[in-house]
Amino acid sequence: GTVPVVDCDESAAGELVIPSSYNGMPVISIKSYAFSSCSSLTSVTIPDSVTSIGSFAFGYCSSMTSVTIPDSVTSIEEYAFWDCSSLIRVMIPDSVTSIEKMTFKNCSNLRIVLIGNKIKSIGRSAFIGCTSLTSVTISGSVTSIGSMAFSGCISLKSINFEGNAPSSFGSNVFKNLPIGAKITVTAGATGFGETFEGLPVIIQKKLEIK
Repeated sequence: GTVPVVDCDESAAGELVIPSSYNGMPVISIKSYAFSSCSSLTSVTIPDSVTSIGSFAFGYCSSMTSVTIPDSVTSIEEYAFWDCSSLIRVMIPDSVTSIEKMTFKNCSNLRIVLIGNKIKSIGRSAFIGCTSLTSVTISGSVTSIGSMAFSGCISLKSINFEGNAPSSFGSNVFKNLPIGAKITVTAGATGFGETFEGLPVIIQKKLEIK
């Protein structure tokens, strides 16, 4: 009674809108490698019937500049957007609770990442090699960040933690970041000192309205 997306003609080009149903049945998942190497796709809109995105689902979609991930998605598997070298901006919805290892590896044009309010873990090397990434906002729900998660992000200067420092923190998470990179935290956040993982910490005071 449901339909998964399992494959696509690699010559498909331009903007793709995945339908929410096929032959009257809801499209609920994008399977592993479904759009892998569709190098001429420029954007993808995923319907709010989809709950999961498989490993390498959009791997090597080198022309894709944007992807819309709806709140219905609860699972994005490892390597899902590997080498999407034209992807510019990603917003992870609140429904997703983890970003698996190497999900956005080598997305070299990715500049901004907004992480949903229910993300608990960011996997090993999740954003490694995202050389254009300038800003990342890490939700207060995140309790675990894997080793080398943001390693090699040579343009990443602004890291904003919305909550306390994660209780589990791997090695070399911020390895090879640029000079001037800094971490911003809210007043009262725990687990941070004047520096955190070798980066200076700036305390952002809470806005008071009188």
